[in-house]
Amino acid sequence: MKSKYMNPYLAGSLLGLVLLMAMYLSGRGLAASGGIKYCVVSLVGAVDRQHVNQSVYYRKYFENGEKPMKNWLPIEALGILAGGFISGAVSKRLKFKIEKSPKISNSRRLFLAFLGGIFFIYGAQLARGCTSGAALSGMAVLSVAGFVTMIAIFGSAYVFAWFFRKNWI
Repeated sequence: MKSKYMNPYLAGSLLGLVLLMAMYLSGRGLAASGGIKYCVVSLVGAVDRQHVNQSVYYRKYFENGEKPMKNWLPIEALGILAGGFISGAVSKRLKFKIEKSPKISNSRRLFLAFLGGIFFIYGAQLARGCTSGAALSGMAVLSVAGFVTMIAIFGSAYVFAWFFRKNWI
């Protein structure tokens, strides 16, 4: 069954317009990993408030009665999920499916995807931004760091793909 996808030039142009609107309306570019961070911080605050009060890292998110979930990043992350769901429904591609090589099991694929997500979020926190924040938004404002980040992302993906290709091919 052949799925119809949006023209990549049109999709790229629309992404550029979304990025431009985000910068114009909010004064900030797009970012994704920070939304997860704010959700985790909020969860830690709900579970163990005493730990939050003792931690320099967590305490700064709750100063002056602030609530981490009222930041724009978790709202953007929810918008990404909703947008993906709506896009899949409109294009009639909305179904539960685990895409993988026939050589590996579903549980191995899901474990590797989860592990990759953990590494992504950890790396994004170390780098103070993810691919959308550091590379996409950085390149949009012609930041040298944005271009270096994009080169590093694609370069490292090319190198590591050789080691992990048997899980997907």
